Amino acid sequence: MIGTLIAGLLLATSQSTDSGYLYKAVLLRASPGSLLEVIDTYRDRRSYHEAVGDHPPFIMRHSQGDHWDLMVIFPMGSFARYYQRERVTRRERVARETAHTLGAFDGKARRHVAWREEVFVAGPPLEEVAAAFGGGEFYHVEMFIVLPGKYADLKREREMENAYLAALDRPENLIFERVAGAAWDLFTIGVYRDIKHFSDSADIPADRREAAAKAAGFDSADEIGTYLRTLMDSHHDTLARAVRE
Repeated sequence: MIGTLIAGLLLATSQSTDSGYLYKAVLLRASPGSLLEVIDTYRDRRSYHEAVGDHPPFIMRHSQGDHWDLMVIFPMGSFARYYQRERVTRRERVARETAHTLGAFDGKARRHVAWREEVFVAGPPLEEVAAAFGGGEFYHVEMFIVLPGKYADLKREREMENAYLAALDRPENLIFERVAGAAWDLFTIGVYRDIKHFSDSADIPADRREAAAKAAGFDSADEIGTYLRTLMDSHHDTLARAVRE
């Protein structure tokens, strides 16, 4: 049954993942008073990922915005690579040898997690994502459910906004597109050194912002947000901070 399910995922998502590196994004809300226990649960599992040879997940903690407490992003590469027989066997062996079994991990997580949501996404190469997260501690996360027929327009808007940001010497957003899982069609993450770096955009002269917006394809800088809202059914904004070792 599991093999049939995985085969179906491989078939259904082969085209979606051809142009991007596959990640699993997990959103978590801790039960009251249990946030530190949830963070420790994922931190403690880092040694397991390293022993297996899987890249450890990137973890961020909600600061303000959406209702989740943590976003955990697991690099996978592709379904085919991640579920190779050799890699699955190695995970099982390391779990037995280190007592980091999936059952033990899930049991501990269930004691402290009140809500969770998972979505598989195709995103930038791992090297690019790792470099971005390694260079910043503060994140701006935007998550979208797209209006029917507007997906290509929304993706193009995100790319236009990256061109706008690049022209202003601002960090470009990492773009992640849904492959399977939760309802989100697309989400982006902007990575900044700290909250001051994030807010520095307010100091950019209006004429420079206007020129950058028009060069990127927008009618004006002030209309970037209003145009974006013509493309989406739902939009959640979150500011978050890195969770390190």
